[in-house]
Amino acid sequence: MELHDEQGTLRRMVWLFPDRESTRATPKWHRAFWDAYAEVAAELGLSWESHPPDDVAVDGTDPGNLRVFVAGEPVTPADTLFVTSLYSLPYQAMDVFNQYALYAVLENSGFYLPSPPWLSATVNDKLATLMHLKDSPIPPIPTVRIGTGRDLGHGFHEAALANLTFPVIVKPTGWCAGWGICMAHNLEDLRGLLSLAQGGETTLALQPYLGANTIDYRVYLIDGKPHTVARRTPASGTYVANYGRGGRQEYVPLPTELADAMEYFADRVPIPFLAVDFLHDGKRFWFSEIEPDAAIVCPDHDSPQVVRRQRSIIEARFRAYRRGHTRWLGHKLKEVTHA
Repeated sequence: MELHDEQGTLRRMVWLFPDRESTRATPKWHRAFWDAYAEVAAELGLSWESHPPDDVAVDGTDPGNLRVFVAGEPVTPADTLFVTSLYSLPYQAMDVFNQYALYAVLENSGFYLPSPPWLSATVNDKLATLMHLKDSPIPPIPTVRIGTGRDLGHGFHEAALANLTFPVIVKPTGWCAGWGICMAHNLEDLRGLLSLAQGGETTLALQPYLGANTIDYRVYLIDGKPHTVARRTPASGTYVANYGRGGRQEYVPLPTELADAMEYFADRVPIPFLAVDFLHDGKRFWFSEIEPDAAIVCPDHDSPQVVRRQRSIIEARFRAYRRGHTRWLGHKLKEVTHA
């Protein structure tokens, strides 16, 4: 794509998200964070728009002068960036290939993607994430990965269970928001869950249950520096801390045990905005996962102070995106100048 001599001005952030939410779910997520994203972006002189992948059309008849449109409106690398984190909840499964292929098209068309496409495959599989970050100073939570499907009954996966101790948490490798998480107390429980997952050929991650007092800590990194820590506590009688599953969230100082580890994650995943999740079992921390497009939520009942904190994270995220876009565009212009 042709780049112009001027630096250009970022005006539009397009969040590519499969448009398959139910009419009941959409208002909930708008209240929790989507509306806040748009409002904070507007305060910064930007727009934040959610579009399904099929809203993007590309005219590649002249590869040297590519034309890209979002919902019929022309966009360029100088004025638009795309947030391209992969989403693969079960009702979005038919969108996965189109999302990933579109990310490649946009990347090769010269657009700035603050969450690079290569990262999607890594973070969308629990074990891939932990292997990418296996030398984390906070030990990764032990994980077994099992694919299900037509040959599940042959028991080929049983060889991978030798080091498993029960009870275990059983979760889809690539879903989000805490959905699909179950507990198996023994091998028969596990076999039952595997057979249910077989119906949708869902790949599962098996991890040790850390106990009823397990708390989730999410550290938001902005340009590699800790900005805010959200402590998420499961509702009574549950073991999932996500807001969408009834968990309670509060903002807390960065635990000293995690402070020295943040530089490692910033170096290994050098992107403008990143959330790193840890589990604390009452005695120690375990590294759980990373989220390049972690929702910055604020439930309706939260206080004005919490709302301000939420919006400060959103603002910091968007400012980091704008700085990243400026650096990227300057680099691209230098490439054109020296070509």
